[in-house]
Amino acid sequence: MQTANDIDAMRLALQQAAKGLYITTPNPRVGCVIARDGHVLAVGHTQPAGSAHAEASALQDAASRGIDVRGATVYVTLEPCSHHGRTPPCADALIKAGVGRVVAAIGDPNPLVAGQGLARLREAGIAVTTGILEQEAREMNIGFFSRIERGRPWVRMKVAASLDGGTALLNGTSQWITAAAARDDGHAWRAQSCAILTGIGTVQQDDPQLNVRAVATPRQPRRIVVDSKLQISPDAKIVQGGGTWIVAAQDDPERAARLRERGAEVIVLPNATGKLDLAELMRELGRRDINELHVEAGFKLNGSLLRAGCVDELLLYLAPSLLGQAQGMFNLPALDDLSGRLQLAFHDVRQIGPDLRILARLIHP
Repeated sequence: MQTANDIDAMRLALQQAAKGLYITTPNPRVGCVIARDGHVLAVGHTQPAGSAHAEASALQDAASRGIDVRGATVYVTLEPCSHHGRTPPCADALIKAGVGRVVAAIGDPNPLVAGQGLARLREAGIAVTTGILEQEAREMNIGFFSRIERGRPWVRMKVAASLDGGTALLNGTSQWITAAAARDDGHAWRAQSCAILTGIGTVQQDDPQLNVRAVATPRQPRRIVVDSKLQISPDAKIVQGGGTWIVAAQDDPERAARLRERGAEVIVLPNATGKLDLAELMRELGRRDINELHVEAGFKLNGSLLRAGCVDELLLYLAPSLLGQAQGMFNLPALDDLSGRLQLAFHDVRQIGPDLRILARLIHP
């Protein structure tokens, strides 16, 4: 039965989950609160992959302070796992601890769990409630749900532009259209992503590092470059430090060897016409455990990704300025009829410093 206490406690669990925003990938961000009679006994959140899950972390918190959790209620933002992975099943740990009730915001879509964790709790005589703040819990792990349910990451495309849609002057100048607050906010979105993707055009034009610098983070997202003809220089900043994935439509053994010497990996994904298969790239990233993909590219690649149906939402920063004739946000074909336009729904709109931030989600037919 849903009560005000259930909702309040689950909100606390979601706050715990948010503490794992930058660290849990590819695992979901999960928070856990153990309570009795409206009083919080212990809290926990998922640690980096291979370490304690949220439930285990909360049980450890209780044990470290000598708190008896028998008969208590456990609030967890995702169904407790029921399988042995890099850590033991959380469902078994809760059963062993003797808790009396488990409230899970949402079921785990992972086929290795998918209701089995809740079933195991019920079989042990533990009362189970689900669906408390379910939508908020899904949003917390929107990339994880996308990868498990669709086999591809949740793709967020970030664009900074003037109010009339200009992303750069015709001569290529773009630093800086938006103010520092918006740029820092963009780094926070980078940090929560598993990988950041750009195109060879942006690399050749700006030579970006494409890492997280404006916010503190214990890990850097993977960097990915779409480079159909393997034109990237091994000396490009985005290649330095190793671990970069270069995605091409055609192999060039000599160039690929030079990139591998710098620690990069070359992934060749041609489609039937010999061009880079963007849809297959998304599936490949899903197979590589990428939950959230953050795109920062030029208008050509932006347009290609949109036309291929690879984008889930736009993260737009609009500056209160006009550039006039300038490079646009997306290279999309001219339409003869409005029925062909891409439809979006505003998900979040707020002001960041002097700029406007719009999160708009694509409405796929």
